[in-house]
Amino acid sequence: MAEEMNIENGEFEDWRGSKADPAKHGGVTASSIACVVEVLENMVFLSNATNFVEYFLKSMHYSAAESANMVTNFMGTSFLLTIFGGFVSDSFLTRFKTFIIFCTLELLGLILLTIQAQDSRLLPAINSKPSKTQEAILYTGLYAIAAGVGGVKAALPAHGADQLDHSNQRLVSSFFNWFFFSLCLGGLIASTVMIWIQENLGWNWGFKISVVTLSVALCIFSMGFPVYRYKRPGGSPLIRIFKVLASATANRKASLPEAENTQIYGEKRNHDKFRFLNKALMGESVASTEVEETKTFIGLLPIFASTIMMNCCLAQLMTFSVQQGNIMNRSLNSFKIPTQSLSVFPLSIMLTSIPIYEYFVRMFRSKNNHHPGILNVFQPLRRIGLGLALASGSMAAAAVVEAKRREAANDDVVLSVFWLGWQYLLLGVSDMLTLGGMLEFFYSEAPDTMRSMSTALSWCSTAMGYFISSVLVTISNSVSGHFGKEWLGGSDLNHTRLDLFYMLLCILNFINLLNYIFWARRY
Repeated sequence: MAEEMNIENGEFEDWRGSKADPAKHGGVTASSIACVVEVLENMVFLSNATNFVEYFLKSMHYSAAESANMVTNFMGTSFLLTIFGGFVSDSFLTRFKTFIIFCTLELLGLILLTIQAQDSRLLPAINSKPSKTQEAILYTGLYAIAAGVGGVKAALPAHGADQLDHSNQRLVSSFFNWFFFSLCLGGLIASTVMIWIQENLGWNWGFKISVVTLSVALCIFSMGFPVYRYKRPGGSPLIRIFKVLASATANRKASLPEAENTQIYGEKRNHDKFRFLNKALMGESVASTEVEETKTFIGLLPIFASTIMMNCCLAQLMTFSVQQGNIMNRSLNSFKIPTQSLSVFPLSIMLTSIPIYEYFVRMFRSKNNHHPGILNVFQPLRRIGLGLALASGSMAAAAVVEAKRREAANDDVVLSVFWLGWQYLLLGVSDMLTLGGMLEFFYSEAPDTMRSMSTALSWCSTAMGYFISSVLVTISNSVSGHFGKEWLGGSDLNHTRLDLFYMLLCILNFINLLNYIFWARRY
């Protein structure tokens, strides 16, 4: 009990509640478990996202448009709920407990859908829409999975990084690179092995295998509890932020108190940022550490907002790029590449680029240790910036390829699907640099009490990118329709102007890159 009382705020503890021993708790082995679990968890998530379309169409008898919207809403909701999962992890539970609870919730949702898929009484009759009860079961299972995914994706990377020595920033950076590698590996398995199983053994096997795989992931993660180190939750950070903002607003007409120069600030880098928030210190209810926490989190938001447009480009790989692939030559000798497996291209590129990147960094560091300033090129903000630049380049390449494809189609020539490799290559490397850099940046820069929720901003950027992509399509069609013909009207890409839409994304991403540089230089 005495040991528990000696644990200071921000220190790690073991599973008994005693102060963690660096020789016994945490370390590379403990963080590696998170990477192994992410392979299995992301395989389950992406394979089901693919499986749901066919399940909704053939078993639940929804229309193609309804099925597509249901899947899009499911994925967007899953990523947005990472903020809720991160909030729970930071405020009330340890990241270990958050993962266990939300992974169990995801598993229960999968089990419910598996039972419904196997029981004909819970499925609609042929050519009939599902009943209210059947829909209730479907949506309960579906959004139990979405809520579970939200908690898992918020807690798991932060838990893995918690196991490492934070004074070794290179080690933390390497963890997030390999965590992203694990995420891509799970996606690759979902796009190859799981697609083959669903096409050859039936979609219902996808649910069964997912239940078993996620159960294994939960067991592997749970077995590591003796070697993990844990950080106690620090209460609701949102309440503290609201309290600071409310106090600063109430005192907005007052001059900054002399006390602001004598207060002890948690981090000097924020001393001159958002100085108007220092007015919150005029009341006795707000501590200087709470002001600094608020400043730090607000400072992350412009970086977060600047990454959303890049994710609009990634959304094209799941939508228009797949439609392009459907009408291109997908034959490879006697093998025809499945449409759903086109995502193998960016995943393979990302999987290859991460080990190459890690090797290059190690080699560069070993040769330039006497020039530490040169190594700043590998800092997260610079990696994110390079990723955003590549996103703009990828859309320019996509516009050129689409124009060439349309021209060939008008001459009755079908181009090879491998022409899409340029946009997949550039976007794959862009995603590796941007998302990997975001995970590391938001975790490393966030206040200790908000690391799960801040890391969740990476996933929220993905969700908002998908939603804004749909908005841009609607706006593009509306505006272009007023000047003649809609760019993306109709279902035949040979009679649309997808190349102009890609060029629009290129321009928007370039403007967004300038906006990012503005905020990154002032961070």
